[in-house]
Amino acid sequence: MSTSVMNKHFSFIVLTYNEEINLPGLLKSVAGLNAYLYVLDSGSNDKTINIAESYGAQVKVNPFKNHPIQWDYALKNFNIRTPWTIGLDADQKITPELYQMLNSFESDAYEGINGIYFNRKYFFQEQWIRYGGYYPFYLLKMFRTGVGYSDLNENMDHRFIVPGKTVIWKNGHILEENLKENDIKFWYSKHEFYSDLIAHEEIERAQHRRQQTIKPNLKGNPDEKKAWLKRVWWKMPLGIRPYFYYGFRMLFQMGIVDNKKARYFHYLQGFWFRKLVDKKIRALKNLKNQPN
Repeated sequence: MSTSVMNKHFSFIVLTYNEEINLPGLLKSVAGLNAYLYVLDSGSNDKTINIAESYGAQVKVNPFKNHPIQWDYALKNFNIRTPWTIGLDADQKITPELYQMLNSFESDAYEGINGIYFNRKYFFQEQWIRYGGYYPFYLLKMFRTGVGYSDLNENMDHRFIVPGKTVIWKNGHILEENLKENDIKFWYSKHEFYSDLIAHEEIERAQHRRQQTIKPNLKGNPDEKKAWLKRVWWKMPLGIRPYFYYGFRMLFQMGIVDNKKARYFHYLQGFWFRKLVDKKIRALKNLKNQPN
C-alpha cells in the first residue's frame, strides 16, 4: 500500500508473543483504517510474525521482562510519524462503532487533549464479564506521540500515562478475549507468572523502592481512581484482603448476577489469584527474615 494513502492521524503498536490464534482478529478489525502498524514481539515460535508482516506491519523483537518495560521499549524504538499512537494487545480488537470513531478522527479536533480512554468489554472463555467491576472499564489506549509513556513503576499492571487533559470515549469498545485461555491450564500458568511479578512489586513498594507515578484521586480520571484503590489495597492485611475484595466484587459490584462461567472467572481472578499473591508475599518476607 502506498504511503500516500496511509492514515495521517494515528498509528498502532501491538505487543505479541505466540499470538497466531489472537492476532488475526485484531488486525482484521483495524485493517481498513490504513494506519501504520508496528508489532513488538517477544520471541514467538509460531506464525505470529508471519501474520503481522502479511498485514504490512513493521516487526521488532525484544526479550520480555514485563509489560511496562516492553511497552517502554516499543515507544522508544519505533519511529512513529503520526501525531497520535494507539497501543493495543494482541488479544484485543475494535468494534465497528469504535472503528467508525477512529475512521472519522481528526487530530485538529482534539487540540489541548493528550490522551483518549477507550471502553473495554472483557471476555473469558466466550463469556462477557459484565459485572464485578469489569464494565464499564476505561483504558488509556490513544495518546499523543512522544507525550504518552509507559508507567515503569508498575511490574505487571501496565498503563500508559499522559500529562494534561484526557477524554473518555464511552461509546465504541475494545473487545478483549485471549483465546488461549480456553485452555484453563494456560490461564493458571500465566497467573502463576503474574503472581510472582506482583509479589515482588509489593515487597519493593513496602521498601520504598517503587512509587506510584499517578497521583491517587478517587474523583479523578480512571487511572487516578485505580491508583487510589491500589493504595487502599496495599494497606490491607495479607490473607484477609482477598476475602474482602471477592465479597465486594460479588455483592457490591454485582458479580453474583453474572452467569456461572463468569462467576467462576470472578473466583479465579478475584479470589484464587489474590490469595496466591499474598502467599508469595509472605514467602518472600520469610525468606528475607531467615538468618544467613
